[in-house]
Amino acid sequence: MLSIGAFALHGGVSVRMLRHYDALGLLTPAAVDRFTGYRRYEPGQLARLNRLVTLKDLGFTLEQIGPILDSDVSGSELRAMLLMRRAQIEQQIASDHDKLAAIEHRLRMIEEENLMSELQFVEKSLPAVTLAQFTATVEDVADVGSVVGPMFGRLAGVMIAAGIDPDTPTMAWYDGGPEESHIRLGTGLPITEAAASLPGTEVESLPAADRAVTVVHHGDMSSIQNTWQQLMRYCAASGLSPTGRCRELYLSTPEGREDAWVTELQQPVS
Repeated sequence: MLSIGAFALHGGVSVRMLRHYDALGLLTPAAVDRFTGYRRYEPGQLARLNRLVTLKDLGFTLEQIGPILDSDVSGSELRAMLLMRRAQIEQQIASDHDKLAAIEHRLRMIEEENLMSELQFVEKSLPAVTLAQFTATVEDVADVGSVVGPMFGRLAGVMIAAGIDPDTPTMAWYDGGPEESHIRLGTGLPITEAAASLPGTEVESLPAADRAVTVVHHGDMSSIQNTWQQLMRYCAASGLSPTGRCRELYLSTPEGREDAWVTELQQPVS
């Protein structure tokens, strides 16, 4: 038999916890010396200890663990529970990572608010554009990313099927709507003879804009919101009011190299 110290060592728990489990009747020593009170454990009791610790790590209270242990939960059942718990923790870690990235992004935007922008803003007119496009409506700006990505994937698919180079410049537009209760958006290819026949797309024209503020964004989409905010600050400082749908023209989007993407942001103004 094993002393309480040796059993604690092999079980990966403290002697204090073993005494606590004994007091609660969760893990009773195989023998207790009637003169010294020293506890002794059988090696086979490590299996019960493993189940006890596993259930505790899964979030069960010690009061709940006793009946589960006494029901002789199998190793396969515990394994399934651990796999489920692992998936939950992985999901939480991924969620926390996304939240941390969002916080870092907001911090950078706040830190850059009072810095002189190195971006070059250009005021120009925008021509009317007719798109072969896919459209969607979302209720929350947080949903835009998860919707736009698949839309562009679908657009690339029909472009390839039509024999159009997927690196051909495409466009997205965003419209908050007059009631500001939703966001409409579209992703499309400016119509040419080839693009006009894209299956499954709808055709819509974006009107010309006599005046617009534009700026070129370099890099992936993770920092494009910052560029948009700097464009809006430029408009405010210049006494210009954004009007109509804002546009993103994807001039260069090499596959697998999002850091090399080149996007022109276009905001009609009055």
